Amino acid sequence: MKKILLLGSGELGKEFVIAAKRAGLYVIACDHYNNAPAMQVSDKQEVFNMLDGDKLDFVINKYQPDIIVPEIEAIRTEYLFHYEERGIQVVPSARAVNYTMNRRAIRDLASKELGLRTAKYFYARTFDEFEQAAEEIGYPCVVKPLMSSSGHGQSYVYNHDELSEAYREAMEDSRGDLKEVIIEEFIDFESEFTLLTVTQNNGHTLFCPPIGHIQKGGDYRESWQPFSIGREALEQAEHIAREVTTALTGCGLWGVEFFLTKKNEVIFSELSPRPHDTGMVTLAHTTNLNEFELHLRAILGLSIPEITLEHSGCSAVILSPKESRTPLEYNLDDACNMERTRLRIFGKTTAHVGRRMGIALCYDSLDADILQLREKTKRAAATVLGTSPYMDK
Repeated sequence: MKKILLLGSGELGKEFVIAAKRAGLYVIACDHYNNAPAMQVSDKQEVFNMLDGDKLDFVINKYQPDIIVPEIEAIRTEYLFHYEERGIQVVPSARAVNYTMNRRAIRDLASKELGLRTAKYFYARTFDEFEQAAEEIGYPCVVKPLMSSSGHGQSYVYNHDELSEAYREAMEDSRGDLKEVIIEEFIDFESEFTLLTVTQNNGHTLFCPPIGHIQKGGDYRESWQPFSIGREALEQAEHIAREVTTALTGCGLWGVEFFLTKKNEVIFSELSPRPHDTGMVTLAHTTNLNEFELHLRAILGLSIPEITLEHSGCSAVILSPKESRTPLEYNLDDACNMERTRLRIFGKTTAHVGRRMGIALCYDSLDADILQLREKTKRAAATVLGTSPYMDK
């Protein structure tokens, strides 16, 4: 029985553990707080700060895992090279995790090394550098911490007066010990989409049908599949995803995000070396294998004959309306009265206003009206805690 050490135990990790347990694997779930979502379904749990290299070494030596699966950014990622040298499989690879855990490395790889189209960008470590970069790019512009997740610290700046607050938020919400921000050109896009990409050790790169999504403040609010996109634009996206994942090396599922402009141009945005939050829509039976099953198969070197679209589906987030140090009470009945509707409550032990606590999922036939299905899914999500998926955080 293979032993997996999961670094980060959020909602994506929870679904991955479920997939791994169904395959008979042993999973140790790690996070900085007790009873995190993935810990609730794992074999063993470890609570520690994963930026502490000594503690990370201790846990690795204690369990001697066959596979390390990082789920979050706040990890002492340079240690992963040493584990890989010891024969432990790092997913998708130590190189990939180190590149993608901060925006400087992945953006420079895509833009400068591979020559792919990205938004214009600058980095800043001081406010003076930040102010100068913003003036160079122009307004509006997008500000993000170099290392973060789920949109934390991201904001749109529309004029000079908003720079100070945006810089403060980006620095305060930066993950890990990397205190630097990235300032990006604002892309006037038609839509955003995710291309789930599967790289294999013994097979060619596979792509899931593209997933449309809506974000607010850099954090996903809803996603749907299928997403309407022209053949030429899809081929552009597949080319970019293949180029980047090949350069990063390794096997597993990647979430590759794109902008689609009004001129039908595809622009690379972000990349995650693991299942993607927008990809949770695949839990609505949209594809023959969901993103977590695909990730596991690729990690284990199991065959993936094909990825097929089975249903139309949508996801919408369930957000907390309040602060709470204890688990929330959920109204499940109203959503359960809706046909072809599923709920996934993540099991987070505390809440703050706007925190993602679960998702609603709806599915229908492939010829279903996707706009109507999206509205239905958002209504279902709103019934659980009485909040809209577009509420302010």
